[in-house]
Amino acid sequence: MKGKKEQAITLIAPGTKVEGDVHFDNQLFVKGEVRGNVLAEKPEAHLIVSPEGLVAGEIKAPSVVINGRVEGDVYATSRLELATGAQVKGDLFYALIEMQLGAQVEGRLVHTEQPTKEASSVTKLTAEPATKK
Repeated sequence: MKGKKEQAITLIAPGTKVEGDVHFDNQLFVKGEVRGNVLAEKPEAHLIVSPEGLVAGEIKAPSVVINGRVEGDVYATSRLELATGAQVKGDLFYALIEMQLGAQVEGRLVHTEQPTKEASSVTKLTAEPATKK
């Protein structure tokens, strides 16, 4: 598309098994199985582990959404979301976290430094008291 940067989306499909480390830059959807570490350094990198997905290894990425199984520590430098189907056996290191009802964690939750401004979708609001007429 003219004027827009194309972002690569990588899919590890159901039935696919990857053995070894996976390095990615933009978006990675894990619907299959990864037996190794999943690593991303670029701030726009986004990992999604779907309900049928499995990562058996360490995850290091700015933005991580887990709705499947993870067996290993997770380092989300910007944002971590644990969806209803998340099953994590490992420690979670995060700047911002969202955890939905039903998510399961066997490990520690460790808050780290604050995320960058772009990572937060929360807007600071200020209010003033209403004046009487």
